[in-house]
Amino acid sequence: MLTVSDALRLVLDHASPLPPRRVPLAEAIGCALAETVLADRDLPPFDKALLDGFAVRTADLSGPVPVALEVIEEITAGRVPTRAIGPGQCSAIMTGAPMPDGADAVVMVEHSRRDGPRVLLCPPRPVLPDAGRLPRGREMRQGDPLLGPGTRLDAVKLGLLASVGWTNPLVSPRPVVTIASTGDELVPPDQVPGPGQIRNSNATVLEGLVRCCSGVPEVAPIAPDRPDPLREVLSRGLANDVLLITGGVSAGTLDLVPGTLAELGMTPVFHKIRLKPGKPLLFGVGPARPDGRPGTLVFGLPGNPVSGVVGFLLFVCPALKVLRGLPGAPPETITARLAQPFSHRGDRPSYVPALLRDPSPDLDGGPVVSPINWAGSADLRSVALADGFASFPAGDFDYEAGTPVPFLLLPRSQ
Repeated sequence: MLTVSDALRLVLDHASPLPPRRVPLAEAIGCALAETVLADRDLPPFDKALLDGFAVRTADLSGPVPVALEVIEEITAGRVPTRAIGPGQCSAIMTGAPMPDGADAVVMVEHSRRDGPRVLLCPPRPVLPDAGRLPRGREMRQGDPLLGPGTRLDAVKLGLLASVGWTNPLVSPRPVVTIASTGDELVPPDQVPGPGQIRNSNATVLEGLVRCCSGVPEVAPIAPDRPDPLREVLSRGLANDVLLITGGVSAGTLDLVPGTLAELGMTPVFHKIRLKPGKPLLFGVGPARPDGRPGTLVFGLPGNPVSGVVGFLLFVCPALKVLRGLPGAPPETITARLAQPFSHRGDRPSYVPALLRDPSPDLDGGPVVSPINWAGSADLRSVALADGFASFPAGDFDYEAGTPVPFLLLPRSQ
């Protein structure tokens, strides 16, 4: 069987960025740029006041204070000054307003006292040129490159694009992910299960994980363990960028997924890996799509929910990043120390649900993890309580408290 690292390499080898397209700013968050964004003008486009106060000539403030100056104009944000500042003059000005000609600094309003058409300025220290003023083009010059291809667009970067009028950026779009659950035992979450049935929690978990990884989930109807309805659900899923299937990928008589996918033209890449939980994971690539896009990435995840979560974090999430135009890499882990002794037994690397504790002075002050006493790969409650998974290599080992271990964080919505 493949190791986790070898399996991930194969997944990433078969993933490539989706064809870029232009989208409105509101739809671009989380996407990767596929072009270079240039400044369309100097920013600020004029000398700008950084505070409320009075636009002055510093030459008028070179002597003792207070200094009395004539106020010749009130300049608010969005208004263009109409008068230049001469000797002995100033203009009242608001934050963000354009500086008038002749002024080279702003004295804050707290250091002033109005007296009719005049103002007494009492700055506590010498006023230097450019005090309280942001010169034109200090932030950027017209034509400056601001963001390049591969940049992930967060809220602040979208604001930067808006500031230069880049309202329809070219991006690698969010992958559309079909989530298909199989099994006669499954009913939707809003139904009461009958004898031998369970609610379909896997689709809900995967839908949330896809959103956390900036994908667009589409949940398919539950596919029963019969060839024709299963083929219909999987065939529709192969029209999207990624197809996630839960259940039906092991070796039971009703595990029909691998054969059905082969009939639909999927090329298998691997089936089963050295991993606990998650050994039966399947990966393949669907046939080329009619519009010329590459074949759908197909992941067959085990039906047990914990196995599905681990498989998603280790393989699906990195693949989604590549489709979105971001670098492909193993999922990020942190190093944390065990809060208590832990024994690992088994011939496969294991991912154990664990809690992330506050740093402990007794353990060098770093992150601390406490494995949960879980009931196996069907124990969704343990994962719901966990912050992530502590990773242990294959073999029989007894770990002491304080031993550093890799810790894979569960993605959380902010």
